[in-house]
Amino acid sequence: MLNIVVCVSGGGTNLQAIIDGVQSGTITNTNIRAVISNNPGAYALERAKAHGMEGACISPKQFEDRESFNQAFLQKLDSYQPDLVVLAGFLVVLPEAMIRQYRNRIINVHPSLIPSFCGKGYYGLKVHESALARGVKVTGATVHFVDEGTDTGPIILQHPVMVEAGDTPKSLQQRVMEQAEWKILPQAIDLIANGRVAVEDGRAVIS
Repeated sequence: MLNIVVCVSGGGTNLQAIIDGVQSGTITNTNIRAVISNNPGAYALERAKAHGMEGACISPKQFEDRESFNQAFLQKLDSYQPDLVVLAGFLVVLPEAMIRQYRNRIINVHPSLIPSFCGKGYYGLKVHESALARGVKVTGATVHFVDEGTDTGPIILQHPVMVEAGDTPKSLQQRVMEQAEWKILPQAIDLIANGRVAVEDGRAVIS
């Protein structure tokens, strides 16, 4: 059984997709151990509570400096002994100690086809604003392992989404979530839970 901890900052729609996947059986061999948020007002914590899951908030605002927050966050994460950490809209830069400790055991979902519209400053609506400004015809989402860079870790899955005439950043964001993020994030977790993903020479290989 793969024990996962899901880290979130906002509404938790990707968390809901994971919960639904576990309950429906499309994500197998997986247990959601806990949900951690950096935002005490995150609706994702309400989703966790509604499904009888443990939720915790570790906010940088609770600490004097970033190092203290990093230590508390890692300590809380370690207490759940996760096999996999899932970043599902988590808008916090991870401490390097955590990335080292959980090497190839942290995954993130990003709302573009990496390497397009990714890296520092590309998150939330900004990704979709940039895609529309560039005039791309196809966008999508990516699930990747997390390393010390920003959106630079080995890519596990990607799924394309067509840009439609009249799209706004919000309409495009919604469609990318519905058609890509909510599908490939659960799929990636299921693959990992069943031992079908390995990292070889810096690349994720699916068997």
